[in-house]
Amino acid sequence: MKVKKILTSGIILCMCVCLLDACQKEQPEESKKLYVGVACYDQSDTFLSEMLDSMKEQMNDLGDHQFETTLALREAAGSQRTQDDQVKELINAGCNILCVNLVERADPSEIIDLAREHDVPIIFFNREPVPEDLMQWDKLYYVGADAKQSGVMQGELAAAAIQADSQIDRNGDGKIQYVVLEGEQGHQDAIIRTENAVNTLKDQGIVLEKLSYRIANWNRAQAQNQMEQILSQYSNKIELVLANNDDMALGAIDAYEKSNFTRSAFPVFVGIDGTDVGLQAVVDGKMAGTVYNDKEGQAAAMLQLGAALVSGKGMDKIQFENNKYIYLPYLKVTQENVGDFLKK
Repeated sequence: MKVKKILTSGIILCMCVCLLDACQKEQPEESKKLYVGVACYDQSDTFLSEMLDSMKEQMNDLGDHQFETTLALREAAGSQRTQDDQVKELINAGCNILCVNLVERADPSEIIDLAREHDVPIIFFNREPVPEDLMQWDKLYYVGADAKQSGVMQGELAAAAIQADSQIDRNGDGKIQYVVLEGEQGHQDAIIRTENAVNTLKDQGIVLEKLSYRIANWNRAQAQNQMEQILSQYSNKIELVLANNDDMALGAIDAYEKSNFTRSAFPVFVGIDGTDVGLQAVVDGKMAGTVYNDKEGQAAAMLQLGAALVSGKGMDKIQFENNKYIYLPYLKVTQENVGDFLKK
């Protein structure tokens, strides 16, 4: 995990120094406690689950540096109403920082009102609120990544694979017939990823013909089902599958394997997120590549920001965009460099 360590080590070192400085000086007892309440939309999401695992591990490291830490996790199973109630429960339990992965990115008002009423800062993550909502209060922040960058990189990965192998254009018509598996109806990141992946392919000189577009809600099983339906219509005509995340790319691969296509008849598959199973698919040659979404760095950034807000130390060491946003960069993953991302 060489690249992961490089991406997060600076953040973690800065965080520990800030916390030690805060704890060495006389502080109110409350400032030595970091009680993080995490509310997520659906813990079955593979990327989100891996990010939360990293957050828990890094919380333990903070505890080792004389900062009393507690993490409480609630999962809303896709219901905004449930998430609103869970945030109220977390506040009542004494959380002094909220990390919220919204069910509905355009509907955070009740959560914001609850947090402001009890003076508990919110760090939104992974699902970015609209800018107007983030401006409602000065203790609202967002940690995530630039969706456009992931789409551009996915397009670059797909273009590189096509340019390196003329056999991908199996029918020799000079066009690449492709399918899109999109994460969620109306989801900002899904729309941006798709648009920029397709536009980047065109900018790279790849002539495209879209055969189908389906919503699979970031879910592997749904993607398999959708791909089976597409295959029943287009069979071996598909030459490229662009999926908004690794789980949907893997679901599409599952559909091909279940349908007993020979490997030579498989299209090019490209994902986004760099989950553990996605990285392994790159190793195995099932995916041409994926775009690594730095879950370790995002978890570290949330904890650094949360600790600074609670202790009153270290805010000046955090690099914000527009005083509200912390974005971690994506990275392209191919068979040549995937070993740098794998767990050792």
